[in-house]
Amino acid sequence: MSTRTLARLGVLTAATSAIALSLVAPASAHVTATPSSSAAGAYTVVTFSVGHGCEGSPTTGIEIQVPESVLAVTPSRNPFYDVEKKMEQLADPITDSHGNEVTERVASIAYTATTPLPDGQRDWFELSLQVPDAEGETLSFPTIQTCEKGETRWVEVPAEGQDADALESPAPAFEITAASAEGDHHGDETAESADESAEESAEQTSTSTGTGADADGSDSDEGSSALGWAGLGLGLVGAVLGGVALARTRRTA
Repeated sequence: MSTRTLARLGVLTAATSAIALSLVAPASAHVTATPSSSAAGAYTVVTFSVGHGCEGSPTTGIEIQVPESVLAVTPSRNPFYDVEKKMEQLADPITDSHGNEVTERVASIAYTATTPLPDGQRDWFELSLQVPDAEGETLSFPTIQTCEKGETRWVEVPAEGQDADALESPAPAFEITAASAEGDHHGDETAESADESAEESAEQTSTSTGTGADADGSDSDEGSSALGWAGLGLGLVGAVLGGVALARTRRTA
């Protein structure tokens, strides 16, 4: 194969790679939502990642809208932002998974920057919540990114059968998967850990009172008896020796 042919192939490969990268780059720049668990009914921490500003302008605020099927959300603190929960009243009170009556829900979480996020840097925001018991559904969080100049509204939700990658400004989202077979046992694990700690404490207490000793202190009694008999034996030996010495003294006298 000639040098000219190889050069042409090299140029073609480079052009193809550049086109591929140009197609991938916009998708990777979207605001994304990544849950620690997507299982139905699970407690999860959803991480929202922001990778750029608004056409070069630094980011000054992020407001994440909470899906209607999610009632409660706990936001994580971010050292460069003030955080605010925005509540809304429910049309009709409902009962949550713990049997409590709920009259309002978290409508959105707003992060306002105390120090703007430069366009060339990324940041992330974490929300703790319970995934709705709705396997197969997509949980979308329309997000508004405010910048020093302009804003980007990541609020587009794909229609049924539409590919989210085809949208220009898709809302961060993830699909709810099947519930875990083990369920949520964080309470059981805590109790089990406490039981194990109690058992270890009991073993340490037993060891500190004497290795292998019974609760009634029988080993201690046996040791005391042995010392008593040894003392008595030494006393008898002393008495015999004393008597012999006295007898010799009388004879000499």
